[in-house]
Amino acid sequence: MTKIAVASEKELVTGHFGHCRNFYIFEVEKGRIIKSESVPNPGHKPGFLPNFLNDMGVKVIISGGMGGSAIDIFNEKGIEVITGAAGNARTAAEQYLQETLRSTGAVCHEHRHHAECGEH
Repeated sequence: MTKIAVASEKELVTGHFGHCRNFYIFEVEKGRIIKSESVPNPGHKPGFLPNFLNDMGVKVIISGGMGGSAIDIFNEKGIEVITGAAGNARTAAEQYLQETLRSTGAVCHEHRHHAECGEH
């Protein structure tokens, strides 16, 4: 079983990973979503969220944008990072499973400009 996390604002993919309201965690088996749950963001502290999601067994993270240090931590843990996503969280996870969602490589460089994350 694989777990996909989508950084979200309610049901929508958020523009900036660390400032999301919640994570939708989708459990996948044989290429299909079999279970989903919304987990509140426990707080934005440098380096914390990648470890939090890793401890939950997440293997893929989807977001609109993400800081470079978070991307590095996810990469170190073998978690695939997809940035540049938008729209409904479940739809984004399904597009990933159908191999139609590709990362744009959107990286947030400054936290004070987080409203622009995910734009390219």
